[in-house]
Amino acid sequence: MPMSTGNTPPSVLFVCTGNICRSPTAHALTLHMATARKLRVIVDSAAISGEELGHPPDRRALAELRRRGVSMLPHRARRVQPADFQRFGLVLGMTGAHVDALRRMAPAHAANIGLLMRYADGHGAIDVPDPWFGGEQDFIEAFDLIEAGVDGLLRHWSTAEAG
Repeated sequence: MPMSTGNTPPSVLFVCTGNICRSPTAHALTLHMATARKLRVIVDSAAISGEELGHPPDRRALAELRRRGVSMLPHRARRVQPADFQRFGLVLGMTGAHVDALRRMAPAHAANIGLLMRYADGHGAIDVPDPWFGGEQDFIEAFDLIEAGVDGLLRHWSTAEAG
């Protein structure tokens, strides 16, 4: 698992379908939780699909972030770019389908590609379901899963830095 090299902080790109719900939530949560733990990280988010390019985050995702005291920097949906695979030490998809698509897009010797939820302790969930088609409860459940994955990722990075 790539960590930081020298003074370079660890880096992650979160990826979902449209970059308006799950991946920007993971981006905002990572910044929020890393700041609370006094960890330096490089983080961004992107989409597999181009259907939401330029759109802001879904209002329901923003509402759940606000409800939990997490702020989001200005964000517009963007698509994964070839340079992302060199820029980020980790590229984490929200579902197995995202990971498969990322592996097809990635150049040889690409960043470590995987699932966010592999970092979540105690969760049987592998995929973070897309809340876009659901209601408020779907966004709450997606947030909970993303938070567990981000918490595990940050604990992993903290352990790696300490070791």
